[in-house]
Amino acid sequence: MSCGIKRSLIALTVSGVLVAPSAFATNGYFAHGYSTAEKALAGAGVAYSQDAMAVANNPAGIAGMGGRMDIGAALFNPKRSYTVTGGPSNAFDPVTGSPTFSIGPDSVDSNLELFLIPHFAYNWKLDSDSSTAVAVYGNGGMNTNYKGGSATYFDGVSAFQTTPGTFGAGTTGVDLRQLFVNLAYATKLNTDHSFGASIIFAYQTFKAKGLANFSPFSSSPANLTGNDADSSSGFGAKLGWQGKVSPDVTIGASYQSKIAMSEFDDYAGLFAEGGDFDVPATASLGFAWKIDDKSTLVFDVQSIFYSDVASIANSVSQLNPAAGVCAPAGSPPNPTPVQSGGSGAGPGCLGGSAGAGFGWEDMTIVKIGYEWGTDTTWRVGISNGNQPIPDSETMFNILAPAVVETHLTFGFTMPLSSSSEFAFAAMYAPSNTVSGQSPFDPGQTIELEMDQFEAQATYSMLF
Repeated sequence: MSCGIKRSLIALTVSGVLVAPSAFATNGYFAHGYSTAEKALAGAGVAYSQDAMAVANNPAGIAGMGGRMDIGAALFNPKRSYTVTGGPSNAFDPVTGSPTFSIGPDSVDSNLELFLIPHFAYNWKLDSDSSTAVAVYGNGGMNTNYKGGSATYFDGVSAFQTTPGTFGAGTTGVDLRQLFVNLAYATKLNTDHSFGASIIFAYQTFKAKGLANFSPFSSSPANLTGNDADSSSGFGAKLGWQGKVSPDVTIGASYQSKIAMSEFDDYAGLFAEGGDFDVPATASLGFAWKIDDKSTLVFDVQSIFYSDVASIANSVSQLNPAAGVCAPAGSPPNPTPVQSGGSGAGPGCLGGSAGAGFGWEDMTIVKIGYEWGTDTTWRVGISNGNQPIPDSETMFNILAPAVVETHLTFGFTMPLSSSSEFAFAAMYAPSNTVSGQSPFDPGQTIELEMDQFEAQATYSMLF
């Protein structure tokens, strides 16, 4: 393949990842896997690398790997909805005097449900012990678009009013897109152990709409909602190791640093710390057991440290005047979440130094996969991890209802010729729900629901 064609493929994939909405919301907002072979094993493979895309999981896996190019795409189908029960209370808190803010009651689906997400990886074999690779992929994201719904709130003068939109300000949703460019090097330390490292460039874009009624609780209402897509970027690192502890058992470990991203200036009134939305650190540990010449069992445990990112981890309850960390515009008396021309004051306000967020907790995911076969390799897998949204945080997570916990996977790799192969993986995440009391109307319960389907295919050329 000519250098010109290779460069064109890389450019096409990078542009495709940027254009395609990142709708991953599997393990929080991280994909359950990256390589097609690993996705068919429920994302497991930190100790068992089979292609150049494996650097997204463990860069050590490419040590001595032959030259190859992997290019493909996933067709992702998440179904997200929220249901609110209990009528609007239309009441004032007896202590703070703040009025209720009520949603619906409604049951509304996000109407964006199908996404095409490409990926690309290329591995250069430097010698029998070392390789370098580049991989381009969409790491994850959040994407919702609710056209229906309604909200009821105090008009700030004399009466409660109901207006269309999930939060009473029209069509509501967010769109977060993330691109990772992973440049990796790996070498064998000896016949049984390999070490790898990656430099990762991350680029993300974000936009939000339908949040105008939270303006009094924002430190910068002009940078809260309805602006064009803003971008941010940053660099991080990933380290990995693989080692044989017996002829049939390999252990692997990897760690990806927290990636400090530049701020979303146009959404500095939404995300904590003036628009900061870093990529959280992850760590994985796993083993691969070659049962016989035709079959292998893989097992991974992955942790995602959402609690280290304020805009993801901080609770939305900080907007409640009773918390004492955000004084809404117009106080006193305590106003309602309707535009009042001012901004909130205090570190807990949206965009503040300790600003309210989605309230996500750390995740730990267990992944098990099994593959077998000689000519065509078949794979199945299952993973499970407690979803990151507490039942007290359902209201703001209408925007990002990442509540699935289990992934069931299947796939295969078949040779097309002596120098090419085709891989396929399918994933089903059964429906899961989380429900909890609304923090701004105790008489209401908000339930979030999601299920997912995904199919991913990769064409590989071997050199």
